[in-house]
Amino acid sequence: MPLALLALAVVAFGIGTTEFVTMGLLPQIADGVGVSVPHAGNLVSAYALGVVVGAPLLTGMGARVPHKRLLLILSGVFVVGNTASALAPNFALLFAARVLAGLPHGALFGVGAVVAAKLVAPDRAARAVSTMFLGLTVANIVGVPVGTALGQQLGWRYAFAAVSAIGVAALVALVLLIPHQPRGAQSGVMHELRAMKNKQVMLGLVTAVVGFGGYFAVYSYLVPMLTHLTGISDASTTLVLALFGVGMTVGTLVAGPLTDRALRPTLYAGFALLAASLVALYFTIGQLVPALVVITIVGALSSLITTPVQMLLMTKAHEAPTMAAASNHSAFNLANAGGAWLGGLVIAAGWGWSSPALVGAALAVVGLGLAVTGGYLDRDGRGSKVVTTSGTVREPYETDEGSATAGSACKPGAH
Repeated sequence: MPLALLALAVVAFGIGTTEFVTMGLLPQIADGVGVSVPHAGNLVSAYALGVVVGAPLLTGMGARVPHKRLLLILSGVFVVGNTASALAPNFALLFAARVLAGLPHGALFGVGAVVAAKLVAPDRAARAVSTMFLGLTVANIVGVPVGTALGQQLGWRYAFAAVSAIGVAALVALVLLIPHQPRGAQSGVMHELRAMKNKQVMLGLVTAVVGFGGYFAVYSYLVPMLTHLTGISDASTTLVLALFGVGMTVGTLVAGPLTDRALRPTLYAGFALLAASLVALYFTIGQLVPALVVITIVGALSSLITTPVQMLLMTKAHEAPTMAAASNHSAFNLANAGGAWLGGLVIAAGWGWSSPALVGAALAVVGLGLAVTGGYLDRDGRGSKVVTTSGTVREPYETDEGSATAGSACKPGAH
Protein backbone atom coordinates (compact mmCIF):
# COMPACT_ATOMS: atom_id res chain seq x y z
CA MET A 1 0.00 0.00 0.00
CA PRO A 2 1.40 3.43 -0.95
CA LEU A 3 2.41 5.86 1.79
CA ALA A 4 -0.09 8.38 0.38
CA LEU A 5 -2.87 6.39 2.06
CA LEU A 6 -1.40 7.50 5.41
CA ALA A 7 -2.34 11.10 4.57
CA LEU A 8 -5.93 10.06 3.86
CA ALA A 9 -6.01 8.08 7.13
CA VAL A 10 -4.91 11.19 9.04
CA VAL A 11 -7.78 13.13 7.45
CA ALA A 12 -10.21 10.37 8.49
CA PHE A 13 -8.76 10.39 12.02
CA GLY A 14 -9.46 14.11 12.38
CA ILE A 15 -12.99 13.73 11.01
CA GLY A 16 -13.78 10.83 13.35
CA THR A 17 -12.45 12.73 16.36
CA THR A 18 -14.40 15.92 15.76
CA GLU A 19 -17.62 14.04 14.92
CA PHE A 20 -17.80 12.10 18.19
CA VAL A 21 -15.84 14.17 20.72
CA THR A 22 -18.71 16.65 21.05
CA MET A 23 -20.93 13.94 22.54
CA GLY A 24 -18.56 13.38 25.45
CA LEU A 25 -18.21 17.10 26.21
CA LEU A 26 -21.85 18.24 26.18
CA PRO A 27 -21.95 19.13 29.91
CA GLN A 28 -18.78 21.23 29.64
CA ILE A 29 -19.97 22.92 26.44
CA ALA A 30 -23.38 23.63 27.98
CA ASP A 31 -21.73 25.34 30.97
CA GLY A 32 -19.36 27.25 28.73
CA VAL A 33 -22.01 28.83 26.48
CA GLY A 34 -24.80 29.06 29.06
CA VAL A 35 -27.36 26.54 27.78
CA SER A 36 -28.85 23.28 29.05
CA VAL A 37 -27.25 19.94 28.20
CA PRO A 38 -30.22 18.87 25.99
CA HIS A 39 -29.96 22.19 24.15
CA ALA A 40 -26.22 21.69 23.71
CA GLY A 41 -27.06 18.30 22.17
CA ASN A 42 -28.28 20.20 19.12
CA LEU A 43 -24.61 20.75 18.27
CA VAL A 44 -24.42 17.05 17.32
CA SER A 45 -27.34 17.60 14.95
CA ALA A 46 -25.63 20.73 13.59
CA TYR A 47 -22.59 18.72 12.55
CA ALA A 48 -24.79 16.04 10.98
CA LEU A 49 -26.68 18.73 9.08
CA GLY A 50 -23.40 20.01 7.68
CA VAL A 51 -22.46 16.51 6.53
CA VAL A 52 -25.80 15.83 4.82
CA VAL A 53 -25.81 19.17 3.00
CA GLY A 54 -22.10 19.47 2.35
CA ALA A 55 -21.43 16.05 0.80
CA PRO A 56 -23.36 16.60 -2.46
CA LEU A 57 -22.98 20.39 -2.44
CA LEU A 58 -19.19 20.61 -2.10
CA THR A 59 -18.61 17.56 -4.28
CA GLY A 60 -20.70 19.17 -7.01
CA MET A 61 -18.96 22.54 -6.66
CA GLY A 62 -15.56 20.82 -6.91
CA ALA A 63 -16.48 18.48 -9.76
CA ARG A 64 -13.92 20.05 -12.11
CA VAL A 65 -11.20 20.62 -9.50
CA PRO A 66 -8.27 18.15 -9.52
CA HIS A 67 -8.62 15.72 -6.66
CA LYS A 68 -5.51 16.73 -4.73
CA ARG A 69 -6.41 20.42 -4.84
CA LEU A 70 -9.98 19.61 -3.80
CA LEU A 71 -8.73 17.57 -0.83
CA LEU A 72 -6.61 20.53 0.27
CA ILE A 73 -9.52 22.97 -0.03
CA LEU A 74 -11.87 20.69 1.90
CA SER A 75 -9.26 20.09 4.62
CA GLY A 76 -8.83 23.87 4.89
CA VAL A 77 -12.59 24.24 5.48
CA PHE A 78 -12.33 21.50 8.11
CA VAL A 79 -9.57 23.42 9.94
CA VAL A 80 -11.49 26.70 9.77
CA GLY A 81 -14.69 25.08 11.06
CA ASN A 82 -12.98 23.50 14.07
CA THR A 83 -10.97 26.64 14.83
CA ALA A 84 -14.22 28.63 14.76
CA SER A 85 -15.73 26.04 17.12
CA ALA A 86 -12.87 26.56 19.58
CA LEU A 87 -13.27 30.35 19.47
CA ALA A 88 -17.09 30.68 19.33
CA PRO A 89 -18.23 33.10 22.09
CA ASN A 90 -21.86 31.93 22.25
CA PHE A 91 -24.15 29.04 21.35
CA ALA A 92 -25.45 30.53 18.09
CA LEU A 93 -21.97 31.00 16.64
CA LEU A 94 -20.88 27.61 17.97
CA PHE A 95 -23.86 26.00 16.21
CA ALA A 96 -22.87 27.71 12.95
CA ALA A 97 -19.25 26.64 13.43
CA ARG A 98 -20.29 22.99 13.89
CA VAL A 99 -22.32 23.13 10.67
CA LEU A 100 -19.24 24.56 8.92
CA ALA A 101 -17.01 21.84 10.39
CA GLY A 102 -19.41 19.17 9.11
CA LEU A 103 -19.69 20.50 5.56
CA PRO A 104 -16.46 18.94 4.19
CA HIS A 105 -16.93 15.59 6.00
CA GLY A 106 -18.72 13.62 3.28
CA ALA A 107 -16.82 15.21 0.41
CA LEU A 108 -13.47 14.46 2.07
CA PHE A 109 -14.37 10.81 2.50
CA GLY A 110 -15.85 10.62 -1.01
CA VAL A 111 -12.92 12.22 -2.80
CA GLY A 112 -10.49 10.38 -0.53
CA ALA A 113 -12.04 7.01 -1.39
CA VAL A 114 -11.75 7.69 -5.13
CA VAL A 115 -8.15 8.87 -4.74
CA ALA A 116 -7.30 5.81 -2.62
CA ALA A 117 -8.74 3.45 -5.24
CA LYS A 118 -6.66 5.13 -7.96
CA LEU A 119 -3.42 4.70 -6.03
CA VAL A 120 -3.41 0.90 -6.31
CA ALA A 121 -4.12 -1.93 -8.72
CA PRO A 122 -7.82 -2.83 -9.21
CA ASP A 123 -7.64 -5.98 -7.10
CA ARG A 124 -6.50 -3.96 -4.07
CA ALA A 125 -8.92 -1.04 -4.35
CA ALA A 126 -11.12 -2.05 -1.41
CA ARG A 127 -8.07 -2.59 0.78
CA ALA A 128 -6.89 0.92 -0.08
CA VAL A 129 -10.27 2.42 0.83
CA SER A 130 -10.44 0.43 4.07
CA THR A 131 -6.94 1.68 4.95
CA MET A 132 -8.27 5.22 4.78
CA PHE A 133 -11.26 4.20 6.95
CA LEU A 134 -8.81 2.90 9.57
CA GLY A 135 -8.22 6.51 10.53
CA LEU A 136 -11.90 6.79 11.47
CA THR A 137 -11.88 3.64 13.60
CA VAL A 138 -8.61 4.56 15.35
CA ALA A 139 -10.23 7.90 16.20
CA ASN A 140 -12.77 5.97 18.29
CA ILE A 141 -9.94 4.25 20.18
CA VAL A 142 -7.53 7.16 20.61
CA GLY A 143 -8.83 10.48 19.27
CA VAL A 144 -12.21 10.61 20.98
CA PRO A 145 -11.09 9.42 24.46
CA VAL A 146 -8.03 11.69 24.42
CA GLY A 147 -10.05 14.63 23.09
CA THR A 148 -12.73 14.07 25.71
CA ALA A 149 -10.16 13.89 28.52
CA LEU A 150 -8.44 17.02 27.22
CA GLY A 151 -11.74 18.89 27.09
CA GLN A 152 -12.72 17.77 30.58
CA GLN A 153 -9.37 18.75 32.13
CA LEU A 154 -8.47 21.95 30.26
CA GLY A 155 -11.80 23.06 28.78
CA TRP A 156 -13.87 21.99 25.78
CA ARG A 157 -12.29 24.64 23.53
CA TYR A 158 -8.95 22.84 23.76
CA ALA A 159 -10.53 19.70 22.29
CA PHE A 160 -11.63 21.54 19.14
CA ALA A 161 -8.26 23.33 18.98
CA ALA A 162 -6.55 19.92 19.06
CA VAL A 163 -8.76 18.73 16.19
CA SER A 164 -7.72 21.82 14.22
CA ALA A 165 -4.08 20.86 14.80
CA ILE A 166 -4.84 17.38 13.44
CA GLY A 167 -6.38 19.07 10.40
CA VAL A 168 -3.20 21.09 9.83
CA ALA A 169 -1.13 17.90 10.09
CA ALA A 170 -3.43 16.31 7.53
CA LEU A 171 -2.95 19.27 5.18
CA VAL A 172 0.82 18.89 5.37
CA ALA A 173 0.57 15.14 4.75
CA LEU A 174 -1.71 15.68 1.74
CA VAL A 175 0.69 18.22 0.22
CA LEU A 176 3.68 15.92 0.64
CA LEU A 177 2.22 12.50 -0.13
CA ILE A 178 -0.79 12.70 -2.47
CA PRO A 179 0.10 12.66 -6.19
CA HIS A 180 -1.57 14.97 -8.67
CA GLN A 181 -4.68 13.40 -10.24
CA PRO A 182 -6.12 15.54 -13.05
CA ARG A 183 -9.82 15.49 -13.86
CA GLY A 184 -10.90 14.51 -17.37
CA ALA A 185 -12.64 16.61 -19.98
CA GLN A 186 -15.99 15.01 -19.09
CA SER A 187 -15.78 16.00 -15.43
CA GLY A 188 -18.41 18.40 -14.08
CA VAL A 189 -21.41 18.51 -11.80
CA MET A 190 -23.86 17.33 -14.49
CA HIS A 191 -21.58 14.40 -15.28
CA GLU A 192 -21.60 13.41 -11.60
CA LEU A 193 -25.37 13.85 -11.28
CA ARG A 194 -26.04 11.70 -14.35
CA ALA A 195 -24.09 8.88 -12.72
CA MET A 196 -26.30 9.23 -9.63
CA LYS A 197 -29.36 8.28 -11.72
CA ASN A 198 -28.21 4.66 -11.77
CA LYS A 199 -30.85 2.64 -9.90
CA GLN A 200 -28.14 0.60 -8.20
CA VAL A 201 -26.59 3.78 -6.79
CA MET A 202 -29.92 4.96 -5.38
CA LEU A 203 -30.68 1.49 -4.01
CA GLY A 204 -27.21 1.37 -2.44
CA LEU A 205 -27.79 4.70 -0.68
CA VAL A 206 -31.17 3.51 0.66
CA THR A 207 -29.46 0.31 1.83
CA ALA A 208 -26.90 2.40 3.71
CA VAL A 209 -29.56 4.57 5.38
CA VAL A 210 -31.65 1.60 6.54
CA GLY A 211 -28.90 -0.91 7.27
CA PHE A 212 -26.62 1.46 9.16
CA GLY A 213 -29.68 2.77 10.99
CA GLY A 214 -29.61 -0.57 12.81
CA TYR A 215 -26.10 0.11 14.09
CA PHE A 216 -26.90 3.67 15.17
CA ALA A 217 -30.12 2.61 16.92
CA VAL A 218 -27.87 0.78 19.40
CA TYR A 219 -24.73 2.95 19.41
CA SER A 220 -26.74 6.08 20.27
CA TYR A 221 -27.99 4.46 23.50
CA LEU A 222 -25.07 2.18 24.31
CA VAL A 223 -23.91 4.19 27.34
CA PRO A 224 -27.31 4.27 29.14
CA MET A 225 -27.86 0.61 28.17
CA LEU A 226 -24.59 -0.28 29.88
CA THR A 227 -25.11 1.84 32.99
CA HIS A 228 -28.74 0.78 33.52
CA LEU A 229 -28.53 -2.92 32.60
CA THR A 230 -24.90 -4.00 32.92
CA GLY A 231 -24.27 -1.96 36.03
CA ILE A 232 -20.92 -0.43 35.07
CA SER A 233 -20.02 3.09 36.18
CA ASP A 234 -20.15 6.18 33.98
CA ALA A 235 -16.36 6.41 34.13
CA SER A 236 -15.99 2.87 32.76
CA THR A 237 -18.15 3.50 29.70
CA THR A 238 -15.25 5.31 27.99
CA LEU A 239 -13.21 2.10 28.14
CA VAL A 240 -16.15 0.13 26.75
CA LEU A 241 -16.52 2.57 23.86
CA ALA A 242 -12.79 2.19 23.19
CA LEU A 243 -13.33 -1.58 23.11
CA PHE A 244 -16.11 -0.97 20.59
CA GLY A 245 -13.56 1.02 18.56
CA VAL A 246 -11.14 -1.92 18.68
CA GLY A 247 -13.87 -4.08 17.16
CA MET A 248 -14.43 -1.47 14.45
CA THR A 249 -10.73 -1.48 13.62
CA VAL A 250 -10.65 -5.27 13.30
CA GLY A 251 -13.75 -5.17 11.09
CA THR A 252 -12.17 -2.54 8.83
CA LEU A 253 -8.96 -4.57 8.47
CA VAL A 254 -10.93 -7.66 7.46
CA ALA A 255 -13.36 -5.78 5.20
CA GLY A 256 -10.78 -4.68 2.62
CA PRO A 257 -9.47 -8.10 1.51
CA LEU A 258 -12.94 -9.68 1.70
CA THR A 259 -14.48 -6.91 -0.41
CA ASP A 260 -11.73 -7.19 -3.02
CA ARG A 261 -12.43 -10.92 -3.23
CA ALA A 262 -16.24 -10.95 -3.10
CA LEU A 263 -18.07 -7.65 -2.73
CA ARG A 264 -21.72 -8.66 -2.47
CA PRO A 265 -21.21 -11.83 -0.37
CA THR A 266 -19.23 -9.71 2.12
CA LEU A 267 -22.10 -7.23 2.25
CA TYR A 268 -24.72 -9.96 2.69
CA ALA A 269 -22.76 -11.72 5.42
CA GLY A 270 -22.07 -8.43 7.19
CA PHE A 271 -25.74 -7.47 7.45
CA ALA A 272 -26.84 -10.99 8.44
CA LEU A 273 -24.19 -11.30 11.16
CA LEU A 274 -24.88 -7.75 12.40
CA ALA A 275 -28.57 -8.62 12.83
CA ALA A 276 -27.67 -11.82 14.70
CA SER A 277 -25.18 -10.04 16.97
CA LEU A 278 -27.73 -7.35 17.87
CA VAL A 279 -30.22 -10.03 18.86
CA ALA A 280 -27.46 -11.60 20.97
CA LEU A 281 -26.79 -8.22 22.58
CA TYR A 282 -30.45 -7.98 23.59
CA PHE A 283 -30.11 -11.22 25.57
CA THR A 284 -26.62 -10.62 27.02
CA ILE A 285 -26.62 -6.90 27.90
CA GLY A 286 -27.30 -7.67 31.58
CA GLN A 287 -24.15 -9.82 31.94
CA LEU A 288 -20.88 -7.90 31.92
CA VAL A 289 -18.42 -10.27 30.20
CA PRO A 290 -20.81 -11.65 27.53
CA ALA A 291 -22.04 -8.12 26.85
CA LEU A 292 -18.49 -6.81 26.31
CA VAL A 293 -17.71 -9.67 23.92
CA VAL A 294 -20.89 -9.06 21.90
CA ILE A 295 -20.34 -5.27 21.87
CA THR A 296 -16.87 -5.82 20.38
CA ILE A 297 -18.38 -8.12 17.73
CA VAL A 298 -21.08 -5.55 16.91
CA GLY A 299 -18.34 -2.93 16.43
CA ALA A 300 -16.45 -5.23 14.08
CA LEU A 301 -19.54 -6.06 12.00
CA SER A 302 -20.61 -2.43 11.74
CA SER A 303 -17.28 -1.69 10.07
CA LEU A 304 -17.30 -4.86 7.99
CA ILE A 305 -20.21 -3.52 5.91
CA THR A 306 -18.81 0.01 5.50
CA THR A 307 -16.19 -0.80 2.85
CA PRO A 308 -18.40 -2.98 0.58
CA VAL A 309 -21.17 -0.35 0.60
CA GLN A 310 -18.63 2.34 -0.33
CA MET A 311 -17.10 0.21 -3.10
CA LEU A 312 -20.50 -0.83 -4.44
CA LEU A 313 -21.54 2.81 -4.88
CA MET A 314 -18.25 3.72 -6.54
CA THR A 315 -18.57 0.76 -8.89
CA LYS A 316 -22.16 1.44 -9.90
CA ALA A 317 -21.52 5.15 -10.41
CA HIS A 318 -18.62 3.94 -12.63
CA GLU A 319 -17.82 6.99 -14.80
CA ALA A 320 -18.33 9.57 -12.03
CA PRO A 321 -17.91 7.88 -8.63
CA THR A 322 -17.04 10.90 -6.48
CA MET A 323 -20.60 12.15 -5.87
CA ALA A 324 -21.83 8.66 -5.01
CA ALA A 325 -18.91 8.05 -2.66
CA ALA A 326 -19.54 11.36 -0.88
CA SER A 327 -23.31 10.87 -0.72
CA ASN A 328 -22.69 7.61 1.12
CA HIS A 329 -21.64 9.67 4.15
CA SER A 330 -24.80 11.76 3.92
CA ALA A 331 -26.61 8.41 4.06
CA PHE A 332 -24.63 7.45 7.18
CA ASN A 333 -25.73 10.61 8.95
CA LEU A 334 -29.36 10.10 7.93
CA ALA A 335 -28.99 6.59 9.36
CA ASN A 336 -27.58 8.13 12.54
CA ALA A 337 -30.59 10.42 12.93
CA GLY A 338 -33.16 7.80 11.96
CA GLY A 339 -31.67 4.98 14.02
CA ALA A 340 -31.38 7.18 17.12
CA TRP A 341 -34.98 8.34 16.66
CA LEU A 342 -36.36 4.80 16.36
CA GLY A 343 -34.28 3.60 19.31
CA GLY A 344 -35.59 6.47 21.40
CA LEU A 345 -39.18 5.68 20.42
CA VAL A 346 -39.08 2.13 21.78
CA ILE A 347 -37.40 3.25 25.00
CA ALA A 348 -40.00 5.99 25.48
CA ALA A 349 -42.75 3.43 24.79
CA GLY A 350 -41.60 1.47 27.83
CA TRP A 351 -40.02 -1.48 26.03
CA GLY A 352 -36.86 -1.20 28.13
CA TRP A 353 -33.28 -0.05 27.67
CA SER A 354 -32.35 -3.18 25.73
CA SER A 355 -35.09 -2.70 23.12
CA PRO A 356 -32.97 -0.62 20.67
CA ALA A 357 -30.97 -3.81 20.00
CA LEU A 358 -34.07 -5.47 18.53
CA VAL A 359 -34.86 -2.34 16.50
CA GLY A 360 -31.30 -2.40 15.21
CA ALA A 361 -31.56 -6.09 14.29
CA ALA A 362 -34.79 -5.46 12.37
CA LEU A 363 -33.21 -2.59 10.42
CA ALA A 364 -30.16 -4.72 9.62
CA VAL A 365 -32.47 -7.44 8.24
CA VAL A 366 -34.23 -4.88 6.05
CA GLY A 367 -30.81 -3.63 4.91
CA LEU A 368 -29.90 -7.21 4.00
CA GLY A 369 -33.12 -7.52 1.98
CA LEU A 370 -32.31 -4.33 0.08
CA ALA A 371 -28.75 -5.52 -0.60
CA VAL A 372 -30.00 -8.88 -1.88
CA THR A 373 -32.50 -7.04 -4.09
CA GLY A 374 -29.61 -5.09 -5.59
CA GLY A 375 -27.75 -8.33 -6.22
CA TYR A 376 -30.80 -9.84 -7.93
CA LEU A 377 -31.06 -6.81 -10.22
CA ASP A 378 -27.39 -7.38 -11.15
CA ARG A 379 -28.03 -10.92 -12.37
CA ASP A 380 -27.80 -9.86 -16.02
CA GLY A 381 -24.04 -10.41 -15.53
CA ARG A 382 -22.97 -7.15 -17.10
CA GLY A 383 -19.97 -5.66 -15.32
CA SER A 384 -19.85 -1.98 -14.45
CA LYS A 385 -17.20 0.30 -15.83
CA VAL A 386 -14.71 1.89 -13.50
CA VAL A 387 -12.72 5.08 -13.94
CA THR A 388 -9.04 4.21 -13.91
CA THR A 389 -7.62 7.61 -14.67
CA SER A 390 -9.65 10.76 -15.14
CA GLY A 391 -11.42 10.53 -18.43
CA THR A 392 -10.35 6.92 -19.06
CA VAL A 393 -12.65 3.94 -18.56
CA ARG A 394 -11.79 0.27 -18.55
CA GLU A 395 -13.69 -2.92 -17.90
CA PRO A 396 -12.90 -4.11 -14.37
CA TYR A 397 -11.92 -7.56 -13.30
CA GLU A 398 -14.77 -9.73 -12.13
CA THR A 399 -15.01 -10.82 -8.50
CA ASP A 400 -16.20 -14.30 -7.72
CA GLU A 401 -19.67 -12.95 -7.06
CA GLY A 402 -20.01 -11.78 -10.62
CA SER A 403 -19.98 -8.03 -10.15
CA ALA A 404 -17.21 -5.54 -10.63
CA THR A 405 -15.10 -3.91 -7.99
CA ALA A 406 -13.92 -0.34 -8.36
CA GLY A 407 -10.25 0.17 -8.89
CA SER A 408 -7.56 1.84 -10.84
CA ALA A 409 -4.84 1.04 -13.30
CA CYS A 410 -2.63 3.61 -11.66
CA LYS A 411 0.35 2.11 -9.89
CA PRO A 412 1.31 3.10 -6.34
CA GLY A 413 2.89 6.50 -6.39
CA ALA A 414 1.84 7.23 -9.97
CA HIS A 415 1.24 10.88 -10.80
